[in-house]
Amino acid sequence: MSDPRPSPAALGGRARTLPNRWDWIALPLVLGAVLAIVHGAREMGGSLESVVETPISLSPAMLPDYALQTTLRMFAAMAASLVFTFVYGTLAAKSRRLEKLLIPILDILQSVPVLGYLSFSVIFFLRLFPGSAVGAELAAIFAIFTSQAWNMAFSFYQSLRTIPPDLQEATRAFRFTRWLRFWRLEAPFATPALVWNMMMSMSGGWFFVVASEAITVGGRSVLLPGIGSYVATAIFQRDLAAIGYAIACMVIVIGLYDQLLFRPLVAWSAKFRFEELMAATQPRSWLLLLFQRARATHFLVAPLRLLRHPFLILGAPAPHAHAAPSMRRERLKDIVWYALIGAGLTAAIWSIFSYVRTGIGWSDLAETLLLGLFTSARVFSLILLASLVWVPIGVQIGLRSRLAEKVQPLIQFLAAFPANLLFPFAVLGIVHFDLQPGIWLSPLMILGTQWYILFNVIAGTMAFPADLQHASANLGIRGWLWWKRVMLPGIFPYYVTGAITASGGSWNASIVAEVASWGDTTLVSRGLGAYIQEFTDAGDYPRIVLGIVVMAAYVTACNRLLWRPLYAFAERRLRIS
Repeated sequence: MSDPRPSPAALGGRARTLPNRWDWIALPLVLGAVLAIVHGAREMGGSLESVVETPISLSPAMLPDYALQTTLRMFAAMAASLVFTFVYGTLAAKSRRLEKLLIPILDILQSVPVLGYLSFSVIFFLRLFPGSAVGAELAAIFAIFTSQAWNMAFSFYQSLRTIPPDLQEATRAFRFTRWLRFWRLEAPFATPALVWNMMMSMSGGWFFVVASEAITVGGRSVLLPGIGSYVATAIFQRDLAAIGYAIACMVIVIGLYDQLLFRPLVAWSAKFRFEELMAATQPRSWLLLLFQRARATHFLVAPLRLLRHPFLILGAPAPHAHAAPSMRRERLKDIVWYALIGAGLTAAIWSIFSYVRTGIGWSDLAETLLLGLFTSARVFSLILLASLVWVPIGVQIGLRSRLAEKVQPLIQFLAAFPANLLFPFAVLGIVHFDLQPGIWLSPLMILGTQWYILFNVIAGTMAFPADLQHASANLGIRGWLWWKRVMLPGIFPYYVTGAITASGGSWNASIVAEVASWGDTTLVSRGLGAYIQEFTDAGDYPRIVLGIVVMAAYVTACNRLLWRPLYAFAERRLRIS
C-alpha cells in the first residue's frame, strides 16, 4: 500500500512557494504599484473638454495625483524609448549602409527642440483622437519621448560598436542565433551604460515636463493635470509657495523611483560588467535583495520567465565564415544605396524649401544663421565648462560604488530640476541688478548640458574592468599619467556619447533658457532658441520650420566635423579587447 503522505521533495517544493516574511513587504509593493497605475490610467482617459475646462489647482493636496499622472507619462515614454533604442541602435550598429543614414538622422532628431515636435505632434494627436484627452496625453508622452530616446539610442549604439572581438567570436563558435546573441551578449554588455542613460532620460523628461504638459501652440492651450502644468500655473501667477511645494513633490517622487527602480537596476546591471576580477565593492539595493528573498513573489512571476524561453531560439543562425563578397558588387550596392539617400535628401530639402519660402526671404535665413552662431557659442562654452567640472567628479563617483549609491538620488534630482523653477530668481536678479540677459541667462542652459556628460562618465567608470584598475595600481601608475594612460582612454567612448547628447540637450535647453518669464516680466536672450519660442507662440509655422532646420544643420555639422571623428577614434584605438 502506498504512503499517502507527501514526499520530502514535494514538501520542500511547496515550502518554496509559500509566503515568507519578505513576501509581506514585497506583495503589497507590487499590488500598490498595480493599483496606482490603474488609478492613474483611469484619470488620464477622460474627455478633452473636461481637461480644458478644469483649471489647474495650486493646492498642495492635488500634488500627489498630479505627480502620479506625470510619472505615468514619463514611464510610458521610457517604455517607448527602450523599444526605439533596441531597434534603432541595433540597426545602426550592425549595418554599415544603414549606419550612414540612421546616425545622421539621429543627430537631426536630437537637435530638434521639444517645442519643434510639439508644434506638429499636438495637432496630429488631437485630430487622431477628436474630443478625447487621449490625443493630448499621447502628444505629451511623445514630447517626453523626444527628450529621452536619443541619448539612450546613442549609448546602445556605442556599446554595440565596442563589444570585445573575443566575445563576438565566442558567440559565433557556439552558433548563437542573431536573437540569442542579442539577448545573451549585446544587450547585457550594453546594460550598465544603458541603465545610467535611462536615469538621465528620466531626468531629461522632468526638464521638459513643463513644455510637454502645458501645451500652447498657435493660440490653443491645453493644461494636462501634472506637475509640469502645476509649475507653469505657479510661474504665471507668481506663487512662490506653490513652486516650493512642486520642488518638494519632485524630491519625493525622484527619491521613490530611485529606490524602487533605478537603484535595483544599477545593482542588477553590475553583473554584466566585462571583467575577469570582481570589483572590491558592488552596488547594492534593498529592494532587489527583498525580491530575491521573497518566495511567493518568485512563484507569481515564474510564468513570465517561462515565456522568454521560446523566443531565445528564434532567429536565423549566425552565418558561417564565407568568402568575402566581390568588391565590385559591394561597390555597386554602395552606389545605389547612396544614390537613394541623396535622392531622398534632395526631395526633403526641396519640400522644406517649398514650404518655408512663402513669406520668408533671404534676410530671414541670414538672421537665423546669425542667431545660430550666438546659440552655438553658448553651447560650446557650456560643454567645455561641464567637461572640466564633471569628468573628474564622475570618475571619482564611478570608482566608489558606495559613494555612487549616496549621490545617485541627488544627481537625479539635480538633473531633473526644471530650469523654469529658476526663472523667477534669474529674472528678479537680472532686473534688480540691471544685467545683460544675453550673458546671465546663459547659465540656465547648463542644466541641460552637464548631466549627460556626468551620467555617461559615471557609467564608463563603473564599466571599466577592475582587473585593469588593479594592474595600473600594481605598476604604480598614478597622478596625471594615470589619467592620461588609464582612465581617460577607458571612459573616452562614454564621454563622447555624453558630449554628443549634451550638445543636443544644450540646443534643446536654449528654447527654455533664452526666454525667461516671471509673471508679466519676460527677458529674451538673442539666439535661435528664442527665435523658435517666439514664432511657436505666434503659430508662424514657416519660421518655426526654418528655425528648426537651421538648428538641425548646426548640430549635424558639429557632429560630423567633431564628435563623429572622435567616435571613430574611440572605436578604433580605445576599445577594450
